[in-house]
Order: sequence, then structure tokens, then C-alpha cells
Amino acid sequence: MTATRDRDDRGRARNARPRDAAGRPLPHGATGVDRVPEDLVLPPDEAVTEAQRLLDEGLPFQAHEVLEGTWKDCDDDGRELWRALAQLAVGLTHAQRGNARGAVALLRRGAEGVRIWRVLDRAAPAGLDLAGLTAHAESLASDIEAGHAVGPDRLRPRLRGGAVGHPGGDHP
Repeated sequence: MTATRDRDDRGRARNARPRDAAGRPLPHGATGVDRVPEDLVLPPDEAVTEAQRLLDEGLPFQAHEVLEGTWKDCDDDGRELWRALAQLAVGLTHAQRGNARGAVALLRRGAEGVRIWRVLDRAAPAGLDLAGLTAHAESLASDIEAGHAVGPDRLRPRLRGGAVGHPGGDHP
């Protein structure tokens, strides 16, 4: 007998398996971290607040899920910025999982998307610190690429405000 895949009412694949803090699937029946609902769509200000809470708790995969919901619901003008923010969170997830190559690629791709938004001289929605996020992602990617140890606080950037990284963290 073959296992059936989890599907939503439109037949799209869904994964109901529990996940660990880094977003990796666990066996059915295992205890995982709370999941972000797959259909969650928050307005930008609420999305940034929730994503920051998740980052502060060391849950970048879940922060990515929140940012992805806003990206996919966003109008064309903001879509690329929210996509870049989701990519930054995926880069943090790869770093948390120890996947240096994936972390560097996604951190740089996300930073480039944020940089393009900044070059277009658009106002940052929801109080986002786009300059700080770009600098943090580039610095983190360079450190990972160079093989430097990266403490968990480096995976908790500040999405708003002037300070990059979690207060008291090991940031450059």
C-alpha cells in the first residue's frame, strides 16, 4: 500500500508532517514546533512584526513562511521586495541548518533584491531597515563563505530600526 500525499481542497500538495525548529520535516506523530498556517496572509506591518518575533525565537523558516504569504499576496509594486525578504529568511534557515552554500546563495540573492528596491529610491514599507538588512545579509554571507563560525544571534537580524542583529549578539 502506498501512502497518500496530504492535499488541500484544490488538490495541491500540502505537508502536514510536523517540523523541527529549522523547518525540517519530522516523522508523522513526532512533536514539532508550531507551524505557520499555509494560507496565512498578513498586512505588511503585521507580517514584519510576526516575522521579527519568529526570528527572535530562532525560527527563520517560520519567518520565511510569514514573509512568503505577504509576498504572494502583494501587488506588483511590492512583490519583489517581499520576495527578497523571504529569500533572506531562507538564507538564515540554510545557515541554521549548516548548509553554507545555500545560505550564501540565498542571503546574497535576497540582499540583491533589497538593494534593487533601495536603488529605485522607494520608501521602505512597515518601517523596514533595508540598508541594515542588506549590510547584515552581505556580512553574514561573507563570514559563512570564509568559513567563520556564526553564532545564533547572527541569524536574528533586526527587520526594523537602526541596529542590525539581535542586541548583544556577535555582529561585526
